[in-house]
Amino acid sequence: MSSLFSPAENRPYQIDVLVLPDFSLMSLAATVEPLRAANRVSAQDLYHWRLLSADGTPPSSSSGIPVMMHGGFDPDASPDALFVIAAFHAQRHAKGLSRHLRRMAHHGVPLAGIESGSWPLAMAGLLDGYRATTHWEDLDEFAAAFPRVEVVADRYVVDRERLTAGGAAPALDMILNMVRAQHGLTLALDAASLFIYDQKHLAEDPQPIVSMGRLANIDPEVAQAIRCMQVHIDAPVPIAAIARRVGLSVRTLQLRFQARLGVSPHAYFLDLRLAAARRMLQQSRQDAAEIAVAHGFSSGSAFARAFRQRYGITPTATRRQAADSAPLLTGRPNAG
Repeated sequence: MSSLFSPAENRPYQIDVLVLPDFSLMSLAATVEPLRAANRVSAQDLYHWRLLSADGTPPSSSSGIPVMMHGGFDPDASPDALFVIAAFHAQRHAKGLSRHLRRMAHHGVPLAGIESGSWPLAMAGLLDGYRATTHWEDLDEFAAAFPRVEVVADRYVVDRERLTAGGAAPALDMILNMVRAQHGLTLALDAASLFIYDQKHLAEDPQPIVSMGRLANIDPEVAQAIRCMQVHIDAPVPIAAIARRVGLSVRTLQLRFQARLGVSPHAYFLDLRLAAARRMLQQSRQDAAEIAVAHGFSSGSAFARAFRQRYGITPTATRRQAADSAPLLTGRPNAG
């Protein structure tokens, strides 16, 4: 068996991709397309891949699009690596896979989890003692569920023969990094260029709650203010303090937020906290009062008022809706 970051000798590098239902099409593409691009720009058959579901039937993506598979998952196969791709309802879809994944690990197959694909690996005990990540929405629940895993908020993590990526863009970076390690920087850059993609992030860069996009270049002070808000979701700092940190007056910061985002800094910060609290209501069994405090609200009643004004529904009803649509499982249970 070849090393994860060494090319297979005199044959294509074989990757099996285990796709769980409700997966993200973007994460699947980010995993497979760089391999195709590397084959194309090198004019060589460097990589082979197989798309596999648990039973060989086409799983549907989170957007409801079924994808044909090459076959069913075989734990006795010996690929050069196994990538597990999952998004919503990961715990439920991973039931029954643990012993099969452990068997592959026993055979020495390197294992990777893309987006919520880290959940099946952790459920099988295969991330115990490893650094790992998952999608930023799930980091707290993932860390609580698997205390033996060193959970980090990095975009992607490579720790010995285990790889985990938080989502589609980090997966693309991770696969291109694998191509670079196996076949050199020139090939990795040429493959990335097919997607008009510039790799600007390091593996250890944190996963942002808000993707800044062009805002970081157009208005770096507003982007810096948003980053400050993200860091202080649990203990909000005054807008005046944020303005001082980014070197602007409160009035200038207000005008810049209104011009760039159409809202005041205070309204944006409140919405950021409410959105994070809403995800916790949908994805955990944590008490609503504890969620309120964890997101900077002075009381449960203040949280409930702000929540209802923003979403037109109470926190209790939001949790009930989440429970009705799917069991309250970690691993990104709700797509809404």
